Amino acid sequence: QLQLVESGGGLVQPGGSLRLSCQASGFGADYKAIAWFRQAPGKEREGVSCISSSAKNTNYADSVKGRFTISRDNAKNTVDLQMNSLKPEDTAKYYCAAGSTYCFLTNWAKPADFGSWGQGTQVTVSS
Repeated sequence: QLQLVESGGGLVQPGGSLRLSCQASGFGADYKAIAWFRQAPGKEREGVSCISSSAKNTNYADSVKGRFTISRDNAKNTVDLQMNSLKPEDTAKYYCAAGSTYCFLTNWAKPADFGSWGQGTQVTVSS
């Protein structure tokens, strides 16, 4: 069974940076697409970014394009999300998820397509 553990969240001022990491363990980690989702209180879970198993395909929500960068290291079974120029509206709990979907799809960010989820890490952007 695939297990995912997020780390790297915290409190940062607007304009600052954070790097989230997702550590995958268990069978099949390197065959799955990995995505980052986020959920703020009272809001639906939204897809932030996705990276294919080979790392050849990535996708981003419009709200984070140009500010966030996703990467993966299959040798270490890690997927990182570098977040720059953070805004207060980026405040949310961030989750990594694994699934057999295709990141190049425009509708890749369907939570139901991801069968494995981590517990999440809180990101708070505030002065």
